[in-house]
Amino acid sequence: METRPYQKEAIAAIEAEWAKGINRTMLVLPTGCGKTIVFCKVAEDQVRDGGRGLILAHRGELLDQAADKLYRVTGLNCAVEKAEEHSLQSWYRVTVGSVQTMMRENRLKEFPEDWFDFIIVDEAHHVLADSYQRVLNHFPRAKVLGVTATPDRGDMRNLGSVFESLAYEYTLPRAIKEKYLCPIKVQTIPLKLDLSGVGVQSGDFKAGDLGTALDPYLYQIADEMAKLCMNRKTVVFLPLVKTSQKFRDILNEKGFRAAEVNGDSKDRAEVLAAFDEGKYNVLCNSMLLTEGWDCPSVDCIVVLRPTKIRSLYAQMVGRGTRLSPETGKDHLLLLDFLWHTERHELCHPASLICESEEIAKKMTEKLEESGEPTDLEEAEAEAKSDVIAAREEALAKTLAEMRTRKRKLVDPLQFEMSIQAEDLSGYVPAFGWEMSPPSVAQKTALEKYGIFPDEIDNAGKASLILDRLAKRRQEGLTTPKQIRFLESKGFQHVGTWDFEAARKLIDRIAGNNWRVPYEIDPGTWQPGKKTYESEDWGMPV
Repeated sequence: METRPYQKEAIAAIEAEWAKGINRTMLVLPTGCGKTIVFCKVAEDQVRDGGRGLILAHRGELLDQAADKLYRVTGLNCAVEKAEEHSLQSWYRVTVGSVQTMMRENRLKEFPEDWFDFIIVDEAHHVLADSYQRVLNHFPRAKVLGVTATPDRGDMRNLGSVFESLAYEYTLPRAIKEKYLCPIKVQTIPLKLDLSGVGVQSGDFKAGDLGTALDPYLYQIADEMAKLCMNRKTVVFLPLVKTSQKFRDILNEKGFRAAEVNGDSKDRAEVLAAFDEGKYNVLCNSMLLTEGWDCPSVDCIVVLRPTKIRSLYAQMVGRGTRLSPETGKDHLLLLDFLWHTERHELCHPASLICESEEIAKKMTEKLEESGEPTDLEEAEAEAKSDVIAAREEALAKTLAEMRTRKRKLVDPLQFEMSIQAEDLSGYVPAFGWEMSPPSVAQKTALEKYGIFPDEIDNAGKASLILDRLAKRRQEGLTTPKQIRFLESKGFQHVGTWDFEAARKLIDRIAGNNWRVPYEIDPGTWQPGKKTYESEDWGMPV
């Protein structure tokens, strides 16, 4: 099985972290991008070097999937540690283990603490549970890789307390752009569902309350679906089994061919197979299909289980993002409802790709105003543009003050705003090392590049800025000093210019006795489209 370019990058990044002595690291790949293939290849490399490993998961389907993929990708067979199955007497170098089994004291004490050299945690957003912690703590010297589609938790307990670094992240927008996942179009349904009476438990809405709140709207929802997805292959997520079964019956009344599966369904495999084959065109479930089930031909997702947990929301939507060109699928239709709640943490389609809450809020507003299917990435780009414009207007006075400061170094905020780096301005440290103050070496490097380091209060932000500066240097973009000088003269967004274009303009200004030539209006002037290459990244002023 040939690995994709980003999968090779991920494998190399994980092994580089372990080689540096960072023993607990994370991999983030969107649903449908082959995270199992990546960790199987990592396991293969470790076994080749003589290591013994454990692949840990919380559901039987995930263990079966990991065992099957390990053999198909690498040719390695594995032992099983689950219920009555034991692995200690096996000569296989990899074990797939159920966390519910492994966590038991009598089971753990059978293993020496150095038995496993590496542990891979599938669906690692569950890792803060006591069961996982008990297993990881029993093997303190093992290298640990946590694999997940989304690295955040609904209860806001930071995964940085378990993992030391994020080795590699492949984002949903990048996966869509590179055509490894299908585009997503969002249709907001103008149906207001009241959640104001729904309680919260363990960081999310109570499923029982949600079922009661949803019940009066089921017929209206079915009517809306009949207009939009009668001819689509649709998966519907609902909060309760009884609600899921009731909605299945309503959909069948409306002319759909609907089926329902839940944890107690004895014919679950048969129903899933029938759905895959097209005998049903809607599959209702009560959160059963969020992990470990794939049906690439699904081209519509209906989330009727509102949630505050982004990882859960991404798992639901991820059931429809896989490619299926043989069925004519060219995008996923995501139906979004106008949930009315006094709380503002509710996940929306914007939560899938927006790192900034500010942009997500603006994007949600625009999607609600649209009234027609809207491409997710296009909506995000438009919302980002609006937010940046509003933010720049609000920060105009602050930036004006920064641009006239009589110091040679550039304020980080001015640099971030000039290069339009949303990831830098909205950065929040997650791992322990990121939260510590910038090191002396980082401060020295920042000053060398022309950035005033005292305005950066954590090592994570310093590392991100240094990485961005190095990348900009390779790409031949403007330096911080060029940005400071030209923006002090009134030029806009100098951070988006080429280095050579800025250098030539500065030479013109220098030749005019350090005054902007009268024929140039700094407020509107932009360099030509021509791209320049330069070996000299130094500042000529």
